[in-house]
Amino acid sequence: MATEYMMKQYIYDIIILFGIIAVQGHQKLRVIDMTHTLSPSTVYWPGSPAYNFTQLFRGITQPYGFWYESNFFGTPEHGGTHLDAPAHFAQDGWHLHQIPMDKLAGPGIIINIKDKAANDSDYQVNVDDLMNWESKYGRIPNGSVVLMNSGWALHYPNKTLVFGSSTPNDPSSFHFPGFHENAANWLINERSVNVIGVDTPSTDYGQSKNFSTHQVLGKTNVPGLENVANLDMVPEDGSARVYVAALKLHDGSGGPARVFATVEEISNSSK
Repeated sequence: MATEYMMKQYIYDIIILFGIIAVQGHQKLRVIDMTHTLSPSTVYWPGSPAYNFTQLFRGITQPYGFWYESNFFGTPEHGGTHLDAPAHFAQDGWHLHQIPMDKLAGPGIIINIKDKAANDSDYQVNVDDLMNWESKYGRIPNGSVVLMNSGWALHYPNKTLVFGSSTPNDPSSFHFPGFHENAANWLINERSVNVIGVDTPSTDYGQSKNFSTHQVLGKTNVPGLENVANLDMVPEDGSARVYVAALKLHDGSGGPARVFATVEEISNSSK
């Protein structure tokens, strides 16, 4: 009887194993670009130098006859989709080249405040918003990339709409959502997150005067991500994994980043 039971258990285990292999064989990895293109229309904070893209050569080489392109580009650190290094607001914080790679990726936690931001352009993500997410999806995992989705990315690159002001060269007139410092502190101290980010120009809301959320991030060596795109395409529940491919710029207080997410999907196809 024992031998018969063991044989049945063995066959059962084999069936389960092949089932797992079959499912894994039909998984697809969907990649979502979450980055605004770096270009002459890139939105920078007022007072920044202009974006510079200079064509050095583009054409057929002579006498060899093959095509060749080469350009020069220059950009301020803080514009478009970019990462704030902790040193941006903390004297002893990491510069861009010092941020460990394992701090630039994690489960993507999307905090959807679009309805609230539509009614209040100065809305700040608070701890209640984070608790509401957890009541729906479960505990925010340690090492997550937590991103605010206010719907603001749809305004990009219209400066008047992005900054929420008819005078986009005057920071005192800005109105857009961000993270409240209490929410940032909670995410860092209670959930040990890797990155906190937004789809607006600043992790602080537009009317901030002392950039308290930036200060919290800097003092705790947590990078901040700004002007993130395509958040509506990313599952809110943490099933996506977000990667922040920031420039490894020596002594950089920030810099452009190619941000993307990967989502595992199971295909119904038998092929």
